[in-house]
Amino acid sequence: MAGILYVVATPIGNLEDVTLRALRILREVSLIAAEDTRRTARLLQHYSISTRTTSLHEHNEREKSATLVRRMLDGDSIALVSDAGTPVVSDPGQTLVMRTREAGVRVEAIPGPSAILAAISSSGLPADTFTFYGFPPSRSSDRVRWFNELTHSRGLSVFFEAPHRFRRALEDLEAGFGPAHVIGVARELTKAHEELVVQPISQVSEHFTEARGEFTILVPPKAPVVATAPTLPDPAELELELGHLTANGRLKRREALKELADRYRTTVNVLYRHLSGRHE
Repeated sequence: MAGILYVVATPIGNLEDVTLRALRILREVSLIAAEDTRRTARLLQHYSISTRTTSLHEHNEREKSATLVRRMLDGDSIALVSDAGTPVVSDPGQTLVMRTREAGVRVEAIPGPSAILAAISSSGLPADTFTFYGFPPSRSSDRVRWFNELTHSRGLSVFFEAPHRFRRALEDLEAGFGPAHVIGVARELTKAHEELVVQPISQVSEHFTEARGEFTILVPPKAPVVATAPTLPDPAELELELGHLTANGRLKRREALKELADRYRTTVNVLYRHLSGRHE
């Protein structure tokens, strides 16, 4: 009988933020596949768990997944963990999960801590709809397109950013949303020096004088642009302006209407209707 692959969420900071079920699974499985065995060792030592670990990270996952799947087909159960939070979400593990499923082996999630949900729930920002974008690209052209996509989002946008690119992310957000746009920024969540601020982008930059630790950034959508009816002068005054523009053959009537439409930020058809109302 084949074993099971358990996808186990682990604490994002405070070691007490782990479920009883997760601890039981970590004790019972034959092997723990960890993104960084040294980081995972701290959690295991804290709870006196002696299960053997093996590394599974972005550089060896493709090759190592086949070996782990064979072990599960032979009956071993394996726990997949990342350095912090839920595996696969901006962390290694997707290839192993996919190949495990393709082999017909059961995959079971052991839910728990999430920096995304922790930040959203304590920010007070509207989150009926939100999209998680992972990490922004580092290349300039890709990054510009990526942040431009955020400006068109209709819900809360959530993404991670590394400390060495945090200032750059604030600059990119300010360029797309403006300095007064309110965002949420969380750092070191559940740890002793955790921070979560909800402020205009310009103030966030002033608050975080040192960019240390991984950041979770929450960006509400832009306020919708409310279309308002153009303010037009009285039809008689508008006709007078039209006369000045067409005097001495300077402009044809249609051309003059187009110039007036641009001046009053409306359309030629709206001006036609406005002028015709003078004679109704």
